[in-house]
Amino acid sequence: MDSPPGTDSLRGVTQQPTRFERGTDGPKVIVVGVDGSQSSFRAAAYAGGLARRQNALLAVVYVQPVLAAGAALGAPVSGTTGEIAEGLVQEIRDGIERVKDVWDVRWEFHTFHGDPYNGLVTAADELKADAVVVGASESAGHRIVGSVAVRLVKAGRWPVTVVP
Repeated sequence: MDSPPGTDSLRGVTQQPTRFERGTDGPKVIVVGVDGSQSSFRAAAYAGGLARRQNALLAVVYVQPVLAAGAALGAPVSGTTGEIAEGLVQEIRDGIERVKDVWDVRWEFHTFHGDPYNGLVTAADELKADAVVVGASESAGHRIVGSVAVRLVKAGRWPVTVVP
């Protein structure tokens, strides 16, 4: 028996049952760069929400800058950047403590040495990141040289979210 013109006949066609999956194809590791700036903390909050909704690991990364000029002048550079890292960890822990009854997220803190761009690239590669989140640059000089965020986007290796 033929179908009338303009209609499709599914007679005799068997369909396999399909299984719907919700949220299983999202990122497993989200890297967020923090440096103590307000935009980096907003990026961490945003990335934390993504990680919670996707049940992903939030890898918080601080790149300790290599301050050759400070070291040449005898300044205790490694101790200073280490103190900054400890302060960032404490601020993140305090923030997580404030919201622990509302939501829970798995997270790790990592420090790398070098310039922020290369440090985040190394972190994302080593941690096998599925996404990278950074704050928008607050430095006027980055309009000329280019910000870490712009360089990460141009690298085209991961989805990059830039949080204002």
